[in-house]
Amino acid sequence: MTRARRMADIEPFHVMALLARARELEARGMSIIHMEIGEPDFISPGPVIEAGHEALRAGAMHYTPASGLPRLREAISGFYRDRYGVQVDAGRIIVTPGASAALQLVMAVLVDPGRQVLMADPGYPCNRNFVRLVEGIPVGIPVDATSSYQITPAQARDYWTDEVVAMIVASPSNPTGTLLDSRQLAALYTVANEHAGHLIVDEIYHGLTYGVAAHSALEVSSRIFVINSFSKYFGMTGWRLGWVVAPEDFVEDLDKLAQNLFLSAPTLSQHAALAAFHPDTLSILEERRDEFRARRDFLLPALRETGFRIPVTPQGAFYLYADCSRFTGDSYRFALNLLEDAGVAITPGIDFGSNRPESHVRFAYTTSMENLREGVNRLRRCIDPVRTC
Repeated sequence: MTRARRMADIEPFHVMALLARARELEARGMSIIHMEIGEPDFISPGPVIEAGHEALRAGAMHYTPASGLPRLREAISGFYRDRYGVQVDAGRIIVTPGASAALQLVMAVLVDPGRQVLMADPGYPCNRNFVRLVEGIPVGIPVDATSSYQITPAQARDYWTDEVVAMIVASPSNPTGTLLDSRQLAALYTVANEHAGHLIVDEIYHGLTYGVAAHSALEVSSRIFVINSFSKYFGMTGWRLGWVVAPEDFVEDLDKLAQNLFLSAPTLSQHAALAAFHPDTLSILEERRDEFRARRDFLLPALRETGFRIPVTPQGAFYLYADCSRFTGDSYRFALNLLEDAGVAITPGIDFGSNRPESHVRFAYTTSMENLREGVNRLRRCIDPVRTC
């Protein structure tokens, strides 16, 4: 049986094989410290859960408009006003089944077959697959610690050709946790605008920043596509809910695609998300952010002392992207050995691109401080400068 040629270019998450093995080992009674999963370990906030219960009791389970519940779009608009001081017309907000659906909509609207989209390498692995899904060509720009693993305006200009239609950046980023400030965002938007192209900014880790306020790209221009999600800061991963703020002249096309691709985002999730912006909920979320910061502040120096090189202190998200070349030339095998011998699960660099993936691994501090301490102890017992487990 034949299948679409694009499938040969779309890779799975390699970490999923490690996760499957971790589950096997756990089923046999082995203790596993999970630092591979990019999902908050906290349950959804109580007010969100209760709002979902209320919606179920009220029978509010019919389809919503394809662009989302009007009340939720207004609430998101208010969030931008209150948190960023930016006025965003609710009509420019499309609510989607997760940020992944938002990214798919934007790629489908912007990218013709054979056209290119620029992105950082290392970067979120699904971005290149979203581009390939619509027969576009993802172009990874190698980034490193000198630019805090972010694309610079000079790089964007060097890589931008007549075939490029858009550039996607993330702030905070996955896997590195670094941010772009408003000046950098403005400079990247200028480059895209000079080439009559588009800038897409992934802001799904907004809210999870430490010691610095994240700037939304909407502070720079209303012509930027901004992606966000209820999964990370708001702790609603399984509810599958996100959104895109789009330039006004693209809203109709995005709505049309949403009607055809998924009809609407989950109704229950949208009603529950109305409570995400309540003061009581935001208070809970800020406490959780403080806990994530404490975890980062423990794990970062602990990994450095163990021998991992982490040249940039991440200011957001919940990841540490570590150079493991002191111990190995094969980060996938290294991660597998750590799992088998130490019971510590991490993500190998191969999932994030082709820019020295064999020399890097990602640690997610999405588990308790107790587990992080135990994980570090296991790493130290397993790793030394001469021999690795």
